[in-house]
Amino acid sequence: MSNLIKNVLLNNIGQDIFIQDGFIRSIGENLNIVADKILDGTNKAVIPSFVNAHTHSAMTLMRSYADDMHLHNWLENKIWPFEKNITEEDVYWGTRLAIIEMIKSGTTHFNDMYWHYNGTARAVMDSGIHANLSSAFIDLGNEETSKTQIAEQIEIFNNRHEYSSNVTFTLGIHALYTVSESGVLWARDFAKEHNLKIHMHLSETQREVDEWVEQTGMRPVDYLDSIGLLGPNILAAHVNWVSEDEIKRLADHNVGIIHCPTSNMKLASGVFPYQRMKDAGLRIGLATDGVASNNNVDMLGEMKMAALLQKSNNQDPTVMPAGEAFYLATEGSASLFDLNMGTIAIGKSADLLLVDLKNIHLIPNHHLIPNLVYSAHSDCIDTTISRGNILMKNGIVDDEEYVIEHFQNAVESLVGNYSKHSFNRK
Repeated sequence: MSNLIKNVLLNNIGQDIFIQDGFIRSIGENLNIVADKILDGTNKAVIPSFVNAHTHSAMTLMRSYADDMHLHNWLENKIWPFEKNITEEDVYWGTRLAIIEMIKSGTTHFNDMYWHYNGTARAVMDSGIHANLSSAFIDLGNEETSKTQIAEQIEIFNNRHEYSSNVTFTLGIHALYTVSESGVLWARDFAKEHNLKIHMHLSETQREVDEWVEQTGMRPVDYLDSIGLLGPNILAAHVNWVSEDEIKRLADHNVGIIHCPTSNMKLASGVFPYQRMKDAGLRIGLATDGVASNNNVDMLGEMKMAALLQKSNNQDPTVMPAGEAFYLATEGSASLFDLNMGTIAIGKSADLLLVDLKNIHLIPNHHLIPNLVYSAHSDCIDTTISRGNILMKNGIVDDEEYVIEHFQNAVESLVGNYSKHSFNRK
């Protein structure tokens, strides 16, 4: 399968881009190459697609279900009770809808942690996008639950080859405060034995950190270091409440850090110490978190939120300039998962976006990247390409209406089964 993009703006120069078997094979002016499909890049710019480094995609089922609440109250009294009724089919349709939103806003890879792994994996395979997926490990200190969760993780790992290459298995430890020590130690050893990444929430709220110190006498990062869990395979989301010493420990072990600005602000979880993390040389990616706490999976909006939050918090408009926010959403996030994407060059995976330069939000085009970070909306994206496959063209995803219909049916069924909880419409 091959595609030829003609006369598209790449780094302010009109270029042709030849894509074959999922990779960029040639870039140049007036390429004389035969391709299966020709895409007209006139009045468009090409950029790398986005990588959403931390989300819970099926939580589209709970968009605006429970807003304006503290994190632990939100989890314990709204989200977890609601999730008890969710089935694999619900997760499938919730993830399908999230993926359509991702495609329309320019994401072609995401890192997910949720229940009913098979439902999420099926949705990924049926959508053409690609992802790192982990099954949520939460045992709340119950050893029998922990054994069940471990058995489930092992079964999924052993059956991982049943899924397409678009699905990459990752271990998921929800958080230190929701997983028993024996479960954490098992994950550490299993990941080391099989060379796996571990996806987890870490030091998201001050309460989480304070309670962990009271329980163990150590801060969370120090504890992870003491049990030998820190390493480049760790993908830690949020990481808002960390000391200078903890930042140094994270950097010394080359831990991957994931910034979720909108979710952090909405739940008032804390402010990510971006500049200190950057100065320490940490690898940092960007993410939306789940729809229940964002309330979307739009990485264009996330870039803007990330940049504005850091400027405001530091009282310095030069902190996190547009180029850095764009880097976090593309190459920075991609590096956390060892992906061959995030930049446009020969040999790179053809994960690309064609941006409509005639869209009102991008006029005038003095500087494309600042326009994308501070001004763009998802309707600025005309075409989304994932590993050489065209998932959206002219702003249209083929099965969008079909997915929306089935998603709405799933939500109505869930609400009916969980009638004692009503939607919070405040």
